[in-house]
Amino acid sequence: MHLLLVEDDQQLVALLQPQLEKAGYAVDVAVNGTDGEYRGNEDIYDLAILDLGLPEKNGLEVLRSWRAAKNRLPVIILTARDAWHEKVDGFKAGADDYLPKPFHVEELLVRISALLHRVRQQPGGMLVVRGLSLDEDRQTVTVDDSKETFELTGTEYRMLRYFFLHPDRILSKSRLMEHVYDFDSDKDSNVIEVYVKRLRNKLGNNLIETRRGQGYIFKSHL
Repeated sequence: MHLLLVEDDQQLVALLQPQLEKAGYAVDVAVNGTDGEYRGNEDIYDLAILDLGLPEKNGLEVLRSWRAAKNRLPVIILTARDAWHEKVDGFKAGADDYLPKPFHVEELLVRISALLHRVRQQPGGMLVVRGLSLDEDRQTVTVDDSKETFELTGTEYRMLRYFFLHPDRILSKSRLMEHVYDFDSDKDSNVIEVYVKRLRNKLGNNLIETRRGQGYIFKSHL
C-alpha cells in the first residue's frame, strides 16, 4: 500500500517514514501544502497523512481542495492543535480520522490499518481471503487448511496485502508498482512478475490468475 505523508517537521518525518516502511508501506513525503496537494491528486496513493500547519498552503486548504475535486483519498490529519473546534473543522473539510500530536507511532499504524480496512470494507485485524490468513503484524500468511505459515519479504507482503484488499479485480503491472513501491524506487515491470511467481510458489499456482495484456487477478473463489 502506498502512503503520502504531508509533513514539514523533518524530525517527525525522519521518525515516521522508516516506521511506516517497516510496517509494510511504501511512503512518499511532501514538505509543503502545495506539493502535497499536487501529489495527493495523483491516483497512486491509498491513504494520506496530512499535517495542518504546513507552509505555503495549510492542511485544511489542501484537504478542501482535494474534496472539491472529488478526490476520495482517505486522510488522517496530524496536528499539534488540540482545540475541539479545529477537529470539527477537519472533519467538516473531509478528514476520515484525526490524531493530535504528540502521539505514539503504534497508534498511527493502528489507525492507518483500520481506515484502510474500512475503506475496502474488510474487517480489521487479520485479513482472510480464500482460506488464507494474512497477519499484518508479523507479515506472514497462513494456509488455513494445512496450518502452514509462510514468512513474507517486505515486497511480497506489500503485494499480497494489496491483492487481499482488491480481490477479483484486474490489477495491471503499473498499478501494482504504483501501490507497492514508493516514488523514488526503481520500477521494472519484470519485478512484478518475479514476485507474483514467488507468491505462487508459496501459495499455489491457481491463486493469482494472469490476464495477458491486462495484468493479474487475485481470485477469492475457485
